[in-house]
Amino acid sequence: MSNTPKTLERIALVSTPWPLYNRPSIQLATLKSYLQTRHIDLQVVAHHIYLKLAAALGYRLYHEISERTWLAESVYAALLYPENTKAIEKLFYCSIKGRSALRKVGFKSLTEQVADVSDDLIDHLDWRSFGLAGFSICHCQFSSTLYFIDRIKKQHPDLSVVVGGSMFAGEAIKDLLRVFPQIDFAVNGEGELALSRLVDYLKHPTNSAEISCIPGLVANQPDRHHGEITRSQLKDLAELPLPDYDEYFTLLQSLTPQKTFFPTLPAEISRGCWWRKSPVGKLYSGCTFCNLNLQWDGYRTKSPRQVVREIDALTTKYQTLSVAFMDNLIPLNVSEKVFSDLAESQKDYRLFCEIRAATPRRVLNGMKKAGVYELQIGIEALSTRLLKKLNKGTTTIQNLEIMKNCEELGLVNASNLILEFPGSDREDVEETLHNLEFAMSFRPMRSVQFWLGLGSPVWANPKDFSVRSVYNHPNWAVLLPATVYEAMQFPIQSYRGDRLRQKKLWRPVKEKLKAWKKAYAQLHREPGSRPILSYRDGKEFLIINQRRPGIEPMNHRLVGSSRKIYLFCRQPRSLKVIL
Repeated sequence: MSNTPKTLERIALVSTPWPLYNRPSIQLATLKSYLQTRHIDLQVVAHHIYLKLAAALGYRLYHEISERTWLAESVYAALLYPENTKAIEKLFYCSIKGRSALRKVGFKSLTEQVADVSDDLIDHLDWRSFGLAGFSICHCQFSSTLYFIDRIKKQHPDLSVVVGGSMFAGEAIKDLLRVFPQIDFAVNGEGELALSRLVDYLKHPTNSAEISCIPGLVANQPDRHHGEITRSQLKDLAELPLPDYDEYFTLLQSLTPQKTFFPTLPAEISRGCWWRKSPVGKLYSGCTFCNLNLQWDGYRTKSPRQVVREIDALTTKYQTLSVAFMDNLIPLNVSEKVFSDLAESQKDYRLFCEIRAATPRRVLNGMKKAGVYELQIGIEALSTRLLKKLNKGTTTIQNLEIMKNCEELGLVNASNLILEFPGSDREDVEETLHNLEFAMSFRPMRSVQFWLGLGSPVWANPKDFSVRSVYNHPNWAVLLPATVYEAMQFPIQSYRGDRLRQKKLWRPVKEKLKAWKKAYAQLHREPGSRPILSYRDGKEFLIINQRRPGIEPMNHRLVGSSRKIYLFCRQPRSLKVIL
């Protein structure tokens, strides 16, 4: 462990590439605010390094890299381990999809530019003035964070380094500290309490054994055995102050006019996932494929009043109206009041959030009025049999209903369809193909090939899903030396099982999704295009209009009982109730 200063006056919080460039880091902003309210004499400086790199590379190029894990991890891996450059470069090009400016730029040129920008940032920041540097390691930030830590520690070996974030949790933290001795501390789960107590310790260091008593914090002490990995988190999110995004906006304003833009502000209503529990009769906690909530214990929400107050304060302070809720799943009861109050605020918000497919239309209406323009909905499948295997707690008809409601309300439905889920069978595929016919009028979903997440129910119970064995994704072996790859567990895993069979089974669904996307784009090519399927009600009769690619629209007229039945079925009804 580094020799820490007797007084701790300044700490740095750092977010390296590759988060979305047009959003400040809510991790850094929340930690900064919390620490400064608990330690009045402490100066906390947040460094959104990824924005600096994005401006240097160009936003389109940066965004394309940040969208794909193996592209993002390849760049800094080649800088960390130049002896593996040839193999890493091959992986990089294999990860590029379709036509891309990345092919023209070239891997060598790209890595050189990234190294120049990164090293310049490291050299020009006054790391000697900090007693502690904290790094947030989330999706696509592993190799970039290691690169910055490695370079900084070589120049300033006495600087203490702490890491945290969603990339590593639980037992995986022990491996991280053992393999990378330049990391002094790691936080398991939420960072506010653990980091605040670490600051207390570094201000008044006494017995080094005391560090092991801080819940949620693991110290890199080679001479000591790491015991049980604990965690600590806030009992009440009302304790959280307003996030501080000042450094991000200061950096943005320092860029040339051609590089400036209006960012999207991250916000949160809750932490954890309320669906991640064990419903009666179910074996698994939450969705079987998901490992996004390992860093939390339980589920907590802010009050509607606190959320609305924060959104109003942030958008006023930073003079931007786009807000993205970072919740893995927003709470239905709290969010309904939140959106109702936001709609009355007289601000023209542009909002994004993630919701369950069972969200009723009245809530969607409220979201639309509040300014929600895009939703990511946990649809995942159009087969009820498969939805049960995914433990979604929803049905195909619920998925079709919310897709229909989004289309009618003009809400962008940015949802995924998981293909090649281990243990899925021909009946799942045939049901999906059949039900896709009823979805063709709605915005197409993006196909996502199943990937195995460390700690997910599939990973923890492989035999239940036709999985024979699990192991680190082989791409990590390309990016990292064998001494690192073999000594750690990474969030993205791989497995042996029925993979070839799944690929063959789901091929027809892939083809149908391509046709769906093409037809939808063709019918929405003209500005102001009407929905593919719509109706007009004449009280005694009803006229349905169905637009078709390449041919004239088809019209239908329903009269009397037929009209009543059609309108009655705007939400799912059983045949018994209809009769």
